[in-house]
Amino acid sequence: MPDLVVVFRTHSDIEAQIVRGLLESHGVMSVLSSDVPHSIFPLSVDGLNEVRIAVHASDAQEAQRIIEGHRTELKNGQVVRLRDEFEALQQAIGYRFRDRGLLEHAMTHTSRANEDVSGGVVDNESLEFLGDALLGFVVADLLFREFPEYDEGQKSKAKAAIVSTAALARQAERLNLGDHLLLGRGEEKTGGRQKQALLADGYEALIAAIYLDGGIEHARAFIVREFRPLLQEARRVGALGQDYKSALQELLQSRDLPLPEYRLVGTAGPDHRKLFEIELLVKGMRLAGASGPSKKEAEQEAARLGLEELRRED
Repeated sequence: MPDLVVVFRTHSDIEAQIVRGLLESHGVMSVLSSDVPHSIFPLSVDGLNEVRIAVHASDAQEAQRIIEGHRTELKNGQVVRLRDEFEALQQAIGYRFRDRGLLEHAMTHTSRANEDVSGGVVDNESLEFLGDALLGFVVADLLFREFPEYDEGQKSKAKAAIVSTAALARQAERLNLGDHLLLGRGEEKTGGRQKQALLADGYEALIAAIYLDGGIEHARAFIVREFRPLLQEARRVGALGQDYKSALQELLQSRDLPLPEYRLVGTAGPDHRKLFEIELLVKGMRLAGASGPSKKEAEQEAARLGLEELRRED
């Protein structure tokens, strides 16, 4: 294509993706090509193959300026690799990827993939599916081993609460995962980095990426580190599988306040991944709001937030 100019060459697919993201963050669209076809997972291209990034001729000078502005040249003339934009996330999760392209894949939302004209960017939905299964298995195993006194119904209820969209979003927020999501322009503008569904999906995709990069033991170790404090706190306060709606009702009654009202204020997302938005009212005043994949889960999360708000007022 005569209108395209190659502005960057490397033998690392990961580095190429970082540079590409850097250019797009500055509004410069690019096309990635190599001698090796891209698969569903980013490749680690060996030294015999080259990855190239090309931009429109009118953007070439600006693209080169952006790239050079993010290099560091040593005294011996050696140019070191561009910074790893996921370094902070790797430190937060306590795991260092051998193939950091997997981590980038896990952070790539479908909105970003849909904007890619080259077709070389794949979203994290398949990783999310795998991560959901891994998380469910490990959490079920933990509950089986650590809560033998709970019957099947109690374990199921506890598992549903622990791996709910709201719970996973809170775990993701603790890792500042939203800062690392790769989003399309539209999703970025509508606050995608703070959306519970996107955070939960990215968190599950992260689990799958750890599994694919390091195996089941590393994935299990990550999940245990992340969720054991929640299990310990639940055992301490006796709140495993707690019914927040009942707890809120009891607290309101103890204060001679009327029963809470849960109001559906809207839905978002496609039918197969719909989120329900619930508003919690007490005496006609809004106390809290939350969203979830079902009205029941959204109401429970709103009740949890309402309890926290009332206890802060004490």
